Amino acid sequence: MTPRELLDKAQELLLAKDMSGFADLWATDGTMEFPFAPPGWPTRLDGREAVREYLSGYTDVFDIKRFTALTVHETTDPEVIVVEMEVEGLMVRTGETYQRRYISVITVRDGHIAGYRDYWSPLGMTAETDFTVTA
Repeated sequence: MTPRELLDKAQELLLAKDMSGFADLWATDGTMEFPFAPPGWPTRLDGREAVREYLSGYTDVFDIKRFTALTVHETTDPEVIVVEMEVEGLMVRTGETYQRRYISVITVRDGHIAGYRDYWSPLGMTAETDFTVTA
């Protein structure tokens, strides 16, 4: 898959709450990075199974309803895209509205995600947003 096709599939799987399917988009040795992760959260996950484990409790915390304000920037490297988007949904435990803007840099190799850098702000996150991270 191309980077754009992977992005579309990733969003489809997240809306379907299929975290295992989402993790399957990663290359076996693919990485996921969180440069602005708050203290106590991982800054890097190495490998598909680490991504899968990290996301295993995601749907108990976040209920993603839609992606808005989506802008995809092609780069000079056909295997890399930069994505700006807003995610809207609910916090499962509190019922509060969840709305965050993200910038993601996605690198694809052989039809899988080789690298995913997720830039988002942890400001305003509370204990209700924490989910068990074992990776």
